Amino acid sequence: MNMERAHYEFTLPPLCYDFDALEPYIDTETVYLHHNKHFQTYTDNLNAVLKKYPRLWRYSIEELLTRPKLLPKDDQTKLINNAGGYYNHDFYFRNLRAGKPGNRPSGALAAAIEATFGGFEPFKDEFTKQALAVFGSGYLWLVKSGGRLGLLPTKNQDAPITYGYTPIACIDVWEHAYYLKYHNRRVEYIQNWFYIVNWAMSERMYAES
Repeated sequence: MNMERAHYEFTLPPLCYDFDALEPYIDTETVYLHHNKHFQTYTDNLNAVLKKYPRLWRYSIEELLTRPKLLPKDDQTKLINNAGGYYNHDFYFRNLRAGKPGNRPSGALAAAIEATFGGFEPFKDEFTKQALAVFGSGYLWLVKSGGRLGLLPTKNQDAPITYGYTPIACIDVWEHAYYLKYHNRRVEYIQNWFYIVNWAMSERMYAES
């Protein structure tokens, strides 16, 4: 995903919707805290590390995540963690929209899901199963690699592009993404996520990859 070739000094991308737009599936307070506090922290931390390395200022977030040899060894882990947090949160929030019943993909992406998983309902079942299985903090991604779809769990703020995968859709299963509303009921959060996926964005990601 080309984030308008964003580079240092990175800024917090605005939401494409109001904080209450994802109600009742994700509550307003969670969206506000997740975006304006957690995402902002990754943005600030990324800039703080990059400030020491002017030679890196011209590189996009994608380049920082896919060209590790660019990164100084002393701060490589900090840069990867915070660049991943920036990339993953930007994708996650862009990949959501106001909810609606019957929300599902169409066109080539729908056909690929059918071919890979046997239909949208089997896809939902497998996605839910794997998202529940993410231990601790992380994400589950629908990805494309070698022309094929698959599911990719990632830990903490690891980004799929670091491993050569194209992200198509994702769910954030860090507790701060859902705990205020769902407490320990991660399965309900996952099931309700399907109502608010921005499949139009996912279809573009699939078509352009």
